[in-house]
Amino acid sequence: MKRRFIFIVFLTITLYMTQAANPFFGKFKTPRETAPFDKIKITDYEPAFQEGIRQHQKEVDAIVNQRSTPTFENTIEALERSGSLLNKVSTIFFAVSEAEGNDEMMAISQRISPILSEHGNNINLNERLFERVKFVYDKKGELDLSPEQMALLNDTYESMVRKGANLKGENRERYRKLTTELNQLTLTFGQNLLKATNSFEMLLTKPEELDGLPQSAIDAAALMAQNKGKKGFLFDLSYPSYGPFMQYSARRDLREKMYRAYNSRCQTGEFDNTQIVKRIAEVRMEIAKLMGKDNYAEYTLERRMAKNSRNVYNLLNQLLEAYKPEALQEVREVKGFAIGMEGKNFDLMPWDWSYYSDKLKNAKYDLNDEMLKPYFELNRVKKGVFGLAARLYGLKFKKNNKIPVYHPEVEAFEVFDANNKYVGVLYTDFHPRATKRGGAWMTEYKGQWKDENGKDSRPHITIVMNFTRPTADKPALLTYGEVETFLHEFGHSLHGLLANSTYASLSGTNV
Repeated sequence: MKRRFIFIVFLTITLYMTQAANPFFGKFKTPRETAPFDKIKITDYEPAFQEGIRQHQKEVDAIVNQRSTPTFENTIEALERSGSLLNKVSTIFFAVSEAEGNDEMMAISQRISPILSEHGNNINLNERLFERVKFVYDKKGELDLSPEQMALLNDTYESMVRKGANLKGENRERYRKLTTELNQLTLTFGQNLLKATNSFEMLLTKPEELDGLPQSAIDAAALMAQNKGKKGFLFDLSYPSYGPFMQYSARRDLREKMYRAYNSRCQTGEFDNTQIVKRIAEVRMEIAKLMGKDNYAEYTLERRMAKNSRNVYNLLNQLLEAYKPEALQEVREVKGFAIGMEGKNFDLMPWDWSYYSDKLKNAKYDLNDEMLKPYFELNRVKKGVFGLAARLYGLKFKKNNKIPVYHPEVEAFEVFDANNKYVGVLYTDFHPRATKRGGAWMTEYKGQWKDENGKDSRPHITIVMNFTRPTADKPALLTYGEVETFLHEFGHSLHGLLANSTYASLSGTNV
């Protein structure tokens, strides 16, 4: 008996010490309670996920097991406010894994994905919970709810229905298995794409292999090779490397090599996604059928602006009718220009398009990206974009080096309004890395919401890009397209930063 008591005490102390050392198990002691990236270890994530799931399930059980008649407050609002720890660790983990997804993070994603799928299904397929939600939903006409409360009620009910709450018997269990499989498939697809993208490199060592490339592309390739301990000029499939090469390289054989490498990713070999894509389509179709839809498009469009595939095709057909004549004329013009340069037997191929269309534009308008780049130095562009937000909304962006970041290249800014009232935190992450997926996006490390007492919890927003890097003797000079991308993602960040909602699920870009 005494030994058992000592063992229990030992376990309790061990658990307490483990949780005390894990930053997720307490209030973040950082400026604006931002994520303590300097303190979070990769080994902290899984224990935090497990505890977050345990706490969330306990909170949901409390909602289900109460004897009180279901109300908006004790069911809908209580469900909305549940799972705070799980939400905290999930938001941070998945945002980091997109921008800094090393092998360890990918492995955790693979392990945690089925567990999160099961937990989500345990909630959405909880019959007693859905009975309470439906009870409130069916009486919504009798309730004195604000527009935001009504939106939360509708979203909660419709979300549970779309996630299988109305399914019965075998269909419920089939849905559970399909959604778990789908989450795993899509996760593996994305990880394979990143790995396949990183697996290709083209090292050039002869001067003639650089024909046509501007000095900026040559300098960037030399720096990439140097950083990897190689001699020569290294090109890969990240956009700042791939894009300029396809646009400027006079070596048609090398353009073809790059094009084929880029467009054949994940089709064969270790990171083959072909069977995964087929299975994703099959699983989506089966889910749609379970939900009474003809196909997955009808299922996924139901709560989107288009509503159904018919409206999508109507829009696409209108665009096709309006733009196809101009597009065909442009193709003829580029083909004619290429034949004029190369001879009448020249056959324009996909890997030629960027090269000859850029040559044509330059010939017609004496204008190209390299001419514009000196006007778009990254720090000046950043100042201009922030200045635009200042003029439109009175926002001020103040860099704070005390806010921890997940990578040395990332910068963190405190954002204030015209009255110096704190608005939120903005992280910026501009350049490609092997651990970062391609493209550009905005997401959050913490959303905006108001607690039960009306206290406003302000958001922590991040914008992530894959822009041209600075070189040893030149700053980062952006293309016109990169400036457009910056403005686009910054617009999303303003949506997140200026959010002023009561409920996190209706806040910022969630709407």
